[in-house]
Amino acid sequence: MRRRIRIRAVSVGVSVSLALGSLALAGCGSGSTATASGSTPEPGSSSLAVTGTITVLAAASLQEAFTTLGKQFEAAHPGTTVRLSFGASSALALQITEGAPADVFASASAANMKQVTDAQDAAQAVLFASNVMEIAVPPDNPAAISNVDDLARAGIKIALCQPQVPCGSTARQVFAKAGITVTPVTLEADVKSTLAKVQTGEVDAGVVYVTDVRAAGTKVKGIEIPSRINASTSYPIATLSHASNAGGAQAFVDYVLSADGQAVLTADGFAKP
Repeated sequence: MRRRIRIRAVSVGVSVSLALGSLALAGCGSGSTATASGSTPEPGSSSLAVTGTITVLAAASLQEAFTTLGKQFEAAHPGTTVRLSFGASSALALQITEGAPADVFASASAANMKQVTDAQDAAQAVLFASNVMEIAVPPDNPAAISNVDDLARAGIKIALCQPQVPCGSTARQVFAKAGITVTPVTLEADVKSTLAKVQTGEVDAGVVYVTDVRAAGTKVKGIEIPSRINASTSYPIATLSHASNAGGAQAFVDYVLSADGQAVLTADGFAKP
């Protein structure tokens, strides 16, 4: 029997009604839907009215975009509440396979989603966004970092995500492409924790997603990584097999994939999958 565990969730605001209907899946390749299992979701699966609470576990890098999406979804569906819990995709996948109650999982890594589908906690996953890495430094850039090679300089204090976390494994792909060895002074649980080390000036730089640099505004300065050595990650989303609100879960996934949902993600700096 699975060990039931508790998760922390953040409720996102208002409620409204009306059926979402069958929404076009925007931005997934050349008009078709890319899925982790290679299959295509059935159209019209969220055509019925949706009510109740929908619990969504999402990668930390999705915090700003999904908070907006949650509010917009509630406004489009009176009587619904979207409860959001953010964290490292690896940790969220473990929570799900250990029995955490949730309806939707949005991961920053296909590998972490595969943990969930392999455990039969989700039948399929649909890719909905992608992201690339960027160097974040304090606004005054005291270590005068200007490129990836500078991260390997002696005495530079670097924050990275833990290796099993998508932002950590993707950063290491960048270092491998650049042919450098980076020794971090801290390994953080997720991308927001990594960025916080930069914002407080505890480190000279961190390697995070471009979307997180954008979300931080003037609190950090972003240094672009050339495309020839940059690395990307794709984001899959799935309804969970043991969802208590299966209809609401499918409706939320459809909304993320819709033109309105994709517009929010694009505005926050995410790219098409």
